[in-house]
Amino acid sequence: MTEAARAHAPEVKAVPDTVTAAFEDFMQAFEAFKEVNDRRLGEIEQKLSSDVVTRDKVERINRAMDDQKKVLDQLVLKKARPALGHGGEAGPEAAEHKAAFDAYMRRGEEAGLRELQAKAFSVGTATDGGYLVPSQMDGEIGRRVSVVSPMRALSTVRTVSVSVLKKPFATAGLSTGWVSETASRPQTNTPSLAELAFPTMELYAMPAATQALLDDAAVNIEEWIAGEVDIVFAEQEGDAFVRGDGTNKPKGFLAYTTVADASWSWGNLGYIATGAAGAFASSSPSDVLVNAVYALRAGHRQNATFMMNRKTQGEIRKFKDADGNYLWRPPATAAQPASLMGYPLAEAEEMPDIAANALSIAIGDFRAGYLVVDRAGVRILRDPYSAKPYVLFYTTKRVGGGVQNFEAIKLIKFAAS
Repeated sequence: MTEAARAHAPEVKAVPDTVTAAFEDFMQAFEAFKEVNDRRLGEIEQKLSSDVVTRDKVERINRAMDDQKKVLDQLVLKKARPALGHGGEAGPEAAEHKAAFDAYMRRGEEAGLRELQAKAFSVGTATDGGYLVPSQMDGEIGRRVSVVSPMRALSTVRTVSVSVLKKPFATAGLSTGWVSETASRPQTNTPSLAELAFPTMELYAMPAATQALLDDAAVNIEEWIAGEVDIVFAEQEGDAFVRGDGTNKPKGFLAYTTVADASWSWGNLGYIATGAAGAFASSSPSDVLVNAVYALRAGHRQNATFMMNRKTQGEIRKFKDADGNYLWRPPATAAQPASLMGYPLAEAEEMPDIAANALSIAIGDFRAGYLVVDRAGVRILRDPYSAKPYVLFYTTKRVGGGVQNFEAIKLIKFAAS
């Protein structure tokens, strides 16, 4: 790469037209980043400090990589969205439900849905707060959310028909022991069980449309509703699964009591301190990442994923191992995540920035550690009266979540101890 090309590398390019072009731009930015960061590290070794121009250039390229990654993520998300109207429900009953739902959405005609749901002995009547959307649309919202929200994609997801899911968990197994051939066999202790409860909370959105839009036969009402709802649902869910306080929302894993990993006990999440308040340690800063990985048991470590926001990732991107290799590696393809020390890295903007005592990095087997509970069905209530001339669509779903295995997730705390 020429000096002229390097000088322009930090600048964010125009939005590419394809995923391939966006991925190529991202990889070119990473190569420029490595070259300038290597220069910065060389200056530190020679002069014990780096040139301010070099530091600024590293940060500009770092920010450019983040911007290009956002563009790439948006293009991958758009490509991942399946076309509506293909697959899903099939058969005459599905077509009848879809037609009745469309009539309700466009004109407020309830007779068709009342008849269908009466036949199915459904409790989803207007008196209960709306009608169930067709199962094809319900699935579409779920698929899009799973792409947008990293926690939903990484966690175990259970669909239930009740308001609270209760799950027993064995916190300790049977006691065992060695005995000689003729020795007595004392009774062993029974396993310890804990009951975990995961209530579902109501998540809602209320998009509005003019009657002219609803009268337009060319407008796909299901696609419009899904497009309005999926991103806002994903944002709210993602935030709750990470840092929700459990009051009228799921409880995020950062809301649980945290203790130093050496003092870990069931019901708490263990953390490893960086050794410096609000920063990585000045000497061997990446050691805390290694310590966090090996704080997990082997069974969880092999399925582990790092989780942090983009700013934290930008700091870690500068780290090298003893052999001079970067710990952070770009994705092999556009649809794959970046990796850190060989483990997948999930970007969650809900994770806190680096600050004193912040729990800015998590690593764990989230499928074993966190449970997302979906109550079956997304409901829509049509309201043509409250905001004339607009028609409101009160769309709700019930979601819960919480930690189900406290030893499967570890945190990194930016603190001295």
